[in-house]
Amino acid sequence: MKMTNRWNQFIYRLWAPIYDATVGHFFLPGRKRAIELLNLQPGERVLLVGVGTGADLPLLSHGVQAIGVDISPDMLARARQKLPLPGRAVTLIQGDAHALPVAEKCYDAVILNLILSVVPDGHACLKYSLQALKPGGRVVVFDKFMPDKNKLSLGRKVVNWFSTLFGTDITRRFSDIRAGCPCKIIQDEPSLLRGTYRVLLLGKNVNGI
Repeated sequence: MKMTNRWNQFIYRLWAPIYDATVGHFFLPGRKRAIELLNLQPGERVLLVGVGTGADLPLLSHGVQAIGVDISPDMLARARQKLPLPGRAVTLIQGDAHALPVAEKCYDAVILNLILSVVPDGHACLKYSLQALKPGGRVVVFDKFMPDKNKLSLGRKVVNWFSTLFGTDITRRFSDIRAGCPCKIIQDEPSLLRGTYRVLLLGKNVNGI
């Protein structure tokens, strides 16, 4: 099944009431590690793309200014229930990860937790996230990716047809998503399910190319 924004809005309307109480707990260790790698400092501006129910928000360091963007109004409604957060200035807005409604080159850090495998076009999501980032800024990614050395089997294609019905793609390679984007991998480490999920710290190229 081809993923679309319209389908994602529908399926995450269904996920919104149960996400935190079900899969949200499973993903928490990966989220914590990702934000730990960012080493956020007071006064920094951080952009959360695909903020969802706001599971990352309580993990942010005190003193940061955060903007959370998500295409699902139902997920955002759940995120707003977590606000306010003492010591953190958080604004939530509805928007498309393929064309982020934020200014360019004004964020110190970007969080892409469990979004690159969810949006219809992971490459476009990363590209626009990098545009919002200051030169020399950093991005953290927590998500599942196929290893580059693995071929896409028929079985995985079949399973992926069903997984996309629930709002996620299990056939994406990070190397394909990153191709042509002005960033470098600073750290890449295995996370949940024996490395099926990974945490990556990226740096935006200073010259923007």
